[in-house]
Amino acid sequence: MIFFLCLQVILILTKLYDYNLGSITESSLWRSTDYGTTYEKLNDKVGLKTILSYLYVCPTNKRKIMLLTDPEIESSLLISSDEGATYQKYRLNFYIHSMLFHPKQEDWILAYSQDQKLYSSVEFGRRWLLLQETVTPNRFYWSRMGTSKEPDIVHLETKTVDGHAQYITCRMQNCSEAVRSKPFPGYIDSDSLIVQDDYVFVQLTSGGRPHYYVSYWRNAFSQMKFPKYALPKDMHVISTDENQVFAAVQEWNQNDTYNLYISDTRGVYFTLALENVKSSRDLEGNVMIDLYEVAGIKGMFLANKKIDNQVKTFITYNKGRDWHLLQAPDTDLRGNPIHCLLPYCSLHLHLKVSENPYTSGNIASRDTAPGIIVASGNIGSELSDQDISMFVSSDAGNTWRQIFEEEHSVLYLDQGGVLVAMKHTSLPIRHLWLSFDEGRSWSKYSFTSIPLFVDGVLGEPGEETLIMTVFGHFSHRSEWQLVKVDYKSIFDRRCAEDDYRPWQLHSQGEACIMGAKRIYKKRKSEKKCMQGKYAGAMASQPCVCTEADFDCDYGFERHSNGQCLPAFWYNPSTLSKDCSLGQSYLNSTGYRKVVSNNCTDGVREQYTAKPQQCPGKAPRGLRVVTSDGTLTSEQGHNVTFLMQLEEVCSVSRFPTEAFESDLFGTEWIEQNTINEMMLLNKFITHFLSSSFPGPLEHVHLSLPFVTTKNKEVNATAVLWPSQVGTLIYIWWFGNNTEPLITLEGNIAFTFSAEGMNTITVQVSAGNTILQDTKTIAVYEQFRSLRLSFSPNLDEYNPDIPEWRRDVSRVIKIALVEATGIPNKHILVAILPGLPTSAELFILPYNDATGGNRQTAEDLQQISEVLAQKLNQNSIQFDLKPGVRIFVHAAHLTAAPLIDVTPSHSGSAMLMLLSVVFVGLAVFVIYKFKRKIPGINVYAKMQNEKDQEMVSPGSQNESIPNVPQRELMTPEQLVDEKLETRPIGK
Repeated sequence: MIFFLCLQVILILTKLYDYNLGSITESSLWRSTDYGTTYEKLNDKVGLKTILSYLYVCPTNKRKIMLLTDPEIESSLLISSDEGATYQKYRLNFYIHSMLFHPKQEDWILAYSQDQKLYSSVEFGRRWLLLQETVTPNRFYWSRMGTSKEPDIVHLETKTVDGHAQYITCRMQNCSEAVRSKPFPGYIDSDSLIVQDDYVFVQLTSGGRPHYYVSYWRNAFSQMKFPKYALPKDMHVISTDENQVFAAVQEWNQNDTYNLYISDTRGVYFTLALENVKSSRDLEGNVMIDLYEVAGIKGMFLANKKIDNQVKTFITYNKGRDWHLLQAPDTDLRGNPIHCLLPYCSLHLHLKVSENPYTSGNIASRDTAPGIIVASGNIGSELSDQDISMFVSSDAGNTWRQIFEEEHSVLYLDQGGVLVAMKHTSLPIRHLWLSFDEGRSWSKYSFTSIPLFVDGVLGEPGEETLIMTVFGHFSHRSEWQLVKVDYKSIFDRRCAEDDYRPWQLHSQGEACIMGAKRIYKKRKSEKKCMQGKYAGAMASQPCVCTEADFDCDYGFERHSNGQCLPAFWYNPSTLSKDCSLGQSYLNSTGYRKVVSNNCTDGVREQYTAKPQQCPGKAPRGLRVVTSDGTLTSEQGHNVTFLMQLEEVCSVSRFPTEAFESDLFGTEWIEQNTINEMMLLNKFITHFLSSSFPGPLEHVHLSLPFVTTKNKEVNATAVLWPSQVGTLIYIWWFGNNTEPLITLEGNIAFTFSAEGMNTITVQVSAGNTILQDTKTIAVYEQFRSLRLSFSPNLDEYNPDIPEWRRDVSRVIKIALVEATGIPNKHILVAILPGLPTSAELFILPYNDATGGNRQTAEDLQQISEVLAQKLNQNSIQFDLKPGVRIFVHAAHLTAAPLIDVTPSHSGSAMLMLLSVVFVGLAVFVIYKFKRKIPGINVYAKMQNEKDQEMVSPGSQNESIPNVPQRELMTPEQLVDEKLETRPIGK
């Protein structure tokens, strides 16, 4: 049964399903013009033999109705412009699966067919135009007024001929290749496009992990920034209202829970709002997050959080900055006292919302009844499916009352002035309950003389009247029964101004919520009058800003003392490194004002980020890309190369058989002869015409952190994915000006000089060159000490190199602070695998004059000091608020751990590569200082001196996910971390 209700008109579509045939065999259309008192059957007006499947109502003009016929019988639609009184029938040459009406234009419709085609109509379905084929189901959207220049823009996720998904926009009357736009460069993951309010979201999987991108106000896309080691494997957008994104993220170590994150205005930088929110799946496999946004009060949410295998209900009034348990009622339904002491005992609520518009879920609230919440739940230490009762709050969740001992469906009438409760049962019922004082007292009423199996309840539009329609069956074989219930006779007048009282929204006595004091009108409980139109808020007054109006900024975490301090992985100074001279950036104080918070003055100036001028810095390396993002071209065809050096970008167009001198600019001409340029051209032409299977996404260089002088070291390039076809490995050692080129992914090398030495490997694979650089400490003698940790560290160890490097840095800082030993003597390396362990290296250190050289006895003395502190549990650090890690000593050794990672074998096909090709590659890299013009060079480099130690017990490395950056010059390799992604992504 499908209902439509508008003012006095009710339309009902009923269908008879034959389970033996597995199809609908007949349908009936009913219409009432007196709000359900009488009904007229309209089958003769739509066709006696016509079987209807669905009823649509225009959201901007409810006089316009559209009916779809059963596609198994015929493909037609019937259109009415007079609230369903008369219809015109139109034949279709496609089968409609779903429709989407324009939010402003009443005649504009998008229709999605069963064969994945999208059609558009500007005549309310009377004529249709094929807009686009191979459209992903439910991934098409109208533009939002204000964010798009034209109201007829359509956002689509489509499939290419080779099966890739892409995001396109076009006009609703023309979506040809010539006029469509591609706001997101490259492909996206299938079924990932979301267009919601001011935001557009897409997902792109790379390196085995999904990455999420957002566009705010239809501007360029930016990658969404979650905490560095959240490493999301799934994300759901909860809400995008009030210029902010509320997202549920399932992190790498979560299975049945999600973390809630809230963004800045642009939807780019996210901070944690609540951890471990319970999730489940519905019958169709869709993820359901136990989070409920309370209607009528902005910034108020309820969530069920999992704590030590118990699920508890929490409430927030300020968009997740602060969460509290719910105070249980003082007495039960019979007036007996309830002994429930926070935090050991509290009220817990089920937060499932019904997808059926004719039945209520476990919880209900309304915009027109602010502060009134009705929900099912239980009292105790955790949420339970046993002993469920009904509870109501009339003061926005501050206090609760038990109203029923069994589950009931609750309907809001008269703007919440009347609450109607009907028992959840599989048995037929005759009675319902009414409350006129926000659930404080209830009266029993009979709505039918014969018990009815209730299937649903239809409330009035806008909840402004006191009429409801109950529908169901007298028996399992009987026809539909509709019962109209009108409670207008209970009231003899409409409410006047004197019938209302002011009610101030508060959170456990705190009146300033979201930076304002808000006062609403509520009908006095003793007054029995009909409210009619929603009274709304009486007044709103801004509050003076306090620390409570500010959340922690991105990269900062709130500790037990209330302070927002940098997370262990975050360096606030990185913001200044990402801007250019002459520009400015916002220097964060560690705090950011909660979005939509209306507070003024107070500490606002103290906590607000301050603009700072970007520091000067040397230009970075050259980046050369083609305009279409590919590295293949036919002889004689024009190719546009884009060259970028810091902010300098020059563009030249030239045929691939000859380079023009202005491509490289004056500096290149001064450094390279014309003959060299032509030789480089031959190499690139040969390189572009080569064919390589499979993209290489990551390269990780594995070698010891420390080794002894003149001792052979094994270096291995670990690739992801491991099988990518033909490869060339280019190795750079220290300050050597000539590389070593191999066809194998591992080499052995000996360092003859003490100090810190670098090894760089560049791997050429098809359209990309990936790079990784590591630093290795070389000394004649040193000490090493194995470290272990408290077991809770394993819960937060994703076993990736970046995490190991960051934690190693934190441990080193803790050691220096606890012992006073200069940091030049200490190097810490977290080892791969679980349980988490590390190697502490005690290194000799010479001053600038070469004196003060440490002896073996000196190193032994330093080792003993460190061991003593470690054995006293004096070395500890906070990984995150509430998670303290203790560091312990294992055993002391005098020799380094040796890298035993197995070598990476290249394909035998590499031997067939031309000797000239390899020679030219050496020449190009040597001449142009490791920068190869004409191809995209994407590199990933670790810049810490504390490098990976591969332990005998864990030979396989996890490959980190890295952001995008351009290739740097050799002189910058010591200080910069280089990370990019392959072309075409």
